[in-house]
Amino acid sequence: MPAAAQLFEDNDKEARRRIEALRQQVQQMEAGQAALNERMAKLDAAAGAAADRSAILELASQIEAMRVEISRMRGQVEVLGNQGDTAASRQKDLYLDIDTRLRKLEQGREQQAATPEKPGAPAPAEAGEARAYQAALDQFKLGNYPLAVSAMQGFLVTYPNSSLAPNAQYWVGLAYSGQRDYKQAIAAQQRVLSAWPEDAKAPDALLNIASAQDALGDRRGAQRTLEGLTVKYPNSPAAASAKQRLAALSKR
Repeated sequence: MPAAAQLFEDNDKEARRRIEALRQQVQQMEAGQAALNERMAKLDAAAGAAADRSAILELASQIEAMRVEISRMRGQVEVLGNQGDTAASRQKDLYLDIDTRLRKLEQGREQQAATPEKPGAPAPAEAGEARAYQAALDQFKLGNYPLAVSAMQGFLVTYPNSSLAPNAQYWVGLAYSGQRDYKQAIAAQQRVLSAWPEDAKAPDALLNIASAQDALGDRRGAQRTLEGLTVKYPNSPAAASAKQRLAALSKR
């Protein structure tokens, strides 16, 4: 599921890159138009009333053509900008949907862990554990990433042996990524791999490490991480996402 969010993040980056390229082209064409305007002014001033009107008309035609092209490209920039906004909105909606489904699965695990062995017996410790974890996860959902890091780390200190501990450590890494602190994100996800290498979150932790490496400009490191993911966890959903990411990286 986090892999889907990462793919949408990649799409958003690509849209911004295309917008920036178009903006640079517009600036270049505007500079060319200014040069043509200057040439036309010099011709008009030098030739006066007896100037070769054909040359002036030709320049005027070129200027008009460039104005049309600049207008068209500005329209493309606006369209791409709108598409980027739409993609960002869709990405947020997708994340919320994934997060909702993920929370339902995790709540199921929490309820299972909190179910007492004897019917009717209270389980206050398990209930408190579930509430602490959910409160930390809610901070992440709200985008309060520093608070999410603190809350998840507090959960890990209070409940180090919880079945939700790998999840909590994984969300610490994602919260650091949300703050664009990619070095801390990598360190947090490496903790998942070292402490819980067989947990279901381990492949996702590798996927997040690769994303952080790519964001830091370490494309080769990201490729090695994704390749390692496909080898160590070949049957995981994250492995399928890793293969798609590897194909995308090879084209860049």
